[in-house]
Amino acid sequence: MPAHDIRPTAPALPERRDPGSPYRIAVVCLGNICRSPIAEAVLNKHVARAGLDADVEVVSAGTGDWHVGKPMDSRAATVLTARGYDPTRHRAQQYQPGWSDDCDVVLAMDASNLDAIAAQGVEDWHRLRLFREFDPAAEAGNPTDRDVPDPYYGGDDGFDSVLSMVERTASALMPLVAARVRGG
Repeated sequence: MPAHDIRPTAPALPERRDPGSPYRIAVVCLGNICRSPIAEAVLNKHVARAGLDADVEVVSAGTGDWHVGKPMDSRAATVLTARGYDPTRHRAQQYQPGWSDDCDVVLAMDASNLDAIAAQGVEDWHRLRLFREFDPAAEAGNPTDRDVPDPYYGGDDGFDSVLSMVERTASALMPLVAARVRGG
């Protein structure tokens, strides 16, 4: 059974694994050049605004390895730059099976990525979630409305749409992250 069919759906974040370490969030898509680096940049800016830089670490990766070491897609970088984010430091990396043991929460950008991560073996299912489970605009009860669509094969407007979706979701997610970090 796919992981997204057996996990809880209520918006909540798991406890911090190690109270002495930063709360570690991984965002994962297919190639780590579009959706997950957009989410990483947005979440990192929210973390900085909340003054939680020392308490939260955000990383991104792809389930595939074909873009490892490359910068993000230029269209993703362009929309991020236009909205005040810094895309320049990103280099694609591949999700490694041990991440599910090292991260406090792994947020997959779509159900296919979630299943790919789960197939690598996950001990703590409650730490593996879909990113848009936290999106207040996602249609309740509609599992297909929980995916962040992959803009790679579309036009520039798809990247802008993904960024808006990620910003909205990150805004809803950050109070939950802050609560976990502050012991809530």
